[in-house]
Amino acid sequence: MDDIDAMFSHLLGEMDHLSQSLAQAAGSPGVDETPQESSFSIGFNNPNESLDELEDHELDALMADLESKATEQEFSTHKDTSSPTGNQTSPPALYQECEPVVTFPVVSTQSSRAVKMNEPQTKADKIKVALEKLKEAKVKKLIIKVLMSDSSSKTLMVDERQTVRDVLDKLFEKTHCESSIDWSLCEINPELQIERAFEDHECLVEPLSAWSRHSDNKLYFLSTPQKYMMFTEPQIFYMWKKKKSGTGDMNSQAKELLIKENFGGSTIIVPNLEGMLYLKEDGKKGWKPRYFMLRASGIYYVPKGKTKSSTDLACFVRFDKVSIYTSSSYRQKYRAPTDFCFLLKHPCIQKESPYIKFLCCEDKHTLLLWVNSIRIAKYGIDLYKNYQAALKRASTVQIPYSAANKDKSNSHTSLESPYPGPSAHSNESVPTELPPDFIHSPLSGHEYL
Repeated sequence: MDDIDAMFSHLLGEMDHLSQSLAQAAGSPGVDETPQESSFSIGFNNPNESLDELEDHELDALMADLESKATEQEFSTHKDTSSPTGNQTSPPALYQECEPVVTFPVVSTQSSRAVKMNEPQTKADKIKVALEKLKEAKVKKLIIKVLMSDSSSKTLMVDERQTVRDVLDKLFEKTHCESSIDWSLCEINPELQIERAFEDHECLVEPLSAWSRHSDNKLYFLSTPQKYMMFTEPQIFYMWKKKKSGTGDMNSQAKELLIKENFGGSTIIVPNLEGMLYLKEDGKKGWKPRYFMLRASGIYYVPKGKTKSSTDLACFVRFDKVSIYTSSSYRQKYRAPTDFCFLLKHPCIQKESPYIKFLCCEDKHTLLLWVNSIRIAKYGIDLYKNYQAALKRASTVQIPYSAANKDKSNSHTSLESPYPGPSAHSNESVPTELPPDFIHSPLSGHEYL
């Protein structure tokens, strides 16, 4: 007992010494209190360039929003300081009656001119003011450059409250392209040679904030035909053991029933996917085949000498902290058996790391099955809600686009999209087998369909 008391007293003494040391360090003049420079832009060399890319009305909207936030903050601070505390007494009733209810400040013509002169006049002045206000803003905002497949780009301002769905809607307005459910925002990481499409319910600022300031990562606005294939062709994932000929001619009513069975209950049913995949072992260049099984919580594999029984399965990775990415260049980079690879990692990992899990599939169809089935297991009902929201958005603009198409067809032209697609290559042969969900990025040299 005496030893425990002595240890406890020693611990209290160490804690007290540590707190005193921290207090002295905080008050010492030698400590550098200069805040680190914040990053407000993605895809630009500096914040000034990103603000300059904004259109005039967007820059004005940004300044108006920041100004309103600053006014609200000042009003809240003034209200807190002016409110009487328990020790203060209210002024006499006579004094309260003598005070005017409303006072109108007298502003001379000269003072009003001075106010106008102080307001930013040029775009450069507005950018300077906006940069200062961005540093003071409580809601995190980013100015992002979104690249298109035709090498053009669009500049947008997003804040931490906006989802990918909100950003897609902005891009539809800016590009005037058809609001199809296939459009996605895709993240490209050249260093790891990987890509992934953000899910519509994700808040975009959060994953983009994980990028380093001088990152070469890019953000693309692209059509990904297999984005919601688990709902347009659910039999591919829930009846994968059957031959393709037996699942390809399912009618719409049967598909709706299959979706209801797997997504309409209290819990989402994950495709019972399993099969042989190639695993890149940690710290080694070789790839070894292992038998993997998909479950709602993660991916499991069958250890050597064990059976497929649930008691024998070993956990490979869980989905709660990782996202799924694909790559088509690992045959050369890591000597992968095929070009159809995917990996799982935490979004904050931006460089090579032992915490990245690499897997390789035999063919394109197997990659399609695993990537989308993992998305179902990870995102569950959110994925289905995203699909329904995308359908609703597409249906609201379908009538205007149909009218535009009709007018164009009367003049022997068609409504063109600024991005390549099957309609833009009608004279070319279209492959009969659909590509995987995350269409290969410009890194891999493949065309987007």
